[in-house]
Amino acid sequence: MPVSRSRHLCSVAAALALTAAVAAPATAAAATATPSREAPAALREVMFVGNNWDGTADVIGSTGDFARIGRIGVVPDREQRMAEINADPIRWIYFQAIRNSVGEGHDQFVDDMYSTPDGRSLVVSRPSFADVVSIDLATGRLNWRFPVSGYRADHMAVSPDGTRVAVSASTSDTVHVLDIETGRQLGSFGTGAKPHENIFTKDGKYLWNMSIGEVNTALDAPWLDWTKGDRRITVVDTTTFRQVRVIDMRERLDAIGLGDYSDAVRPAVFSPDESTLYFQVSFFNGFFEYDLATDRITRTKTLPKNPATSEDRTTWVNDSRHHGLSMSPDGAKICVAGTMDDYATVVDRTTLKEGPLVPAAKPYWATVSGDGTHCVISESGADQVTAIDFATGEKSVSVPVGDHPQRVRLGHVAAGWTGPSA
Repeated sequence: MPVSRSRHLCSVAAALALTAAVAAPATAAAATATPSREAPAALREVMFVGNNWDGTADVIGSTGDFARIGRIGVVPDREQRMAEINADPIRWIYFQAIRNSVGEGHDQFVDDMYSTPDGRSLVVSRPSFADVVSIDLATGRLNWRFPVSGYRADHMAVSPDGTRVAVSASTSDTVHVLDIETGRQLGSFGTGAKPHENIFTKDGKYLWNMSIGEVNTALDAPWLDWTKGDRRITVVDTTTFRQVRVIDMRERLDAIGLGDYSDAVRPAVFSPDESTLYFQVSFFNGFFEYDLATDRITRTKTLPKNPATSEDRTTWVNDSRHHGLSMSPDGAKICVAGTMDDYATVVDRTTLKEGPLVPAAKPYWATVSGDGTHCVISESGADQVTAIDFATGEKSVSVPVGDHPQRVRLGHVAAGWTGPSA
């Protein structure tokens, strides 16, 4: 095992040993300003690109040439947060463990982000600071802050009406649901080990959470899969936050003879009618098709391996081989980010035949352009985002962004916005 990885694992082990059964309770949102609900005169649709290691979000066009419009810092309170962390030994240990494991030697300052419906604020989950914050897009200042339970914030999802945001608190196995304007907690629910992806159904009635288990250990051989923890999909009612369904993909994978495959569901996407779920799992170069009505995996798509990619699973970032899925609005094409294999590709949903393998440096996410014509991937290894035409499967354009882009989300800013004034 490389020395650096061994050191990282020691950091994680130390954190877990010293904090077993300890989870900081969620506290109320601390409002430092009250965001106005009065909408700007006009809004512009954009894409926000979270530069995780930079602590910034680039704002680019949502269509066309995807040109960069501006940038906003997402850690304006960095000195205050670091002072708090340095004063708390347990928080400091977790901060260092995040840096040396999932952060690959870097702090994680922006995992996910969404703009408010009025285009005035950007809501960001910050893993290293274990919180969610709202940042005024005009001034760059904090509106409110919500510390999550435990010690790390992860993936988010916004409700279809844009009023609520859900965030995974990965070390406390909890999802918090917040009012996007005020940061007030509306509810929360328990999940499996290490909640990750969140997806609201399009009617807003249900929220799906995928827990991925322990992804920072070296116990990556198939026969050691059981050490990764309780991984499952938890579905809750968004009015009561009560659990309505639990789906364990272990049983479904075993049923089709894939007992050696991980059941840690990573990025996922519904078909337009929400009858089918497509999802990736840890270590697998491909994805699965799951039929909700029959409760079974109906098809498996294995994608090409890059011959240059090491077969040593412990070298794959956070147990990912492929991490990132999106679907064209008509449901005809699926875009796949082949993270460790350094490519992205568009797959025909009917035939599951892949198109050209578009070279990309550690693509970490895949989303859809504002006009629905392109898949947009983040190339975390090249500090750029790349648009791929759904129709042809070919690359259209790449745009430079900040250090280690990960999540890319559609949103809005005020027309004429080019960055905060402060």
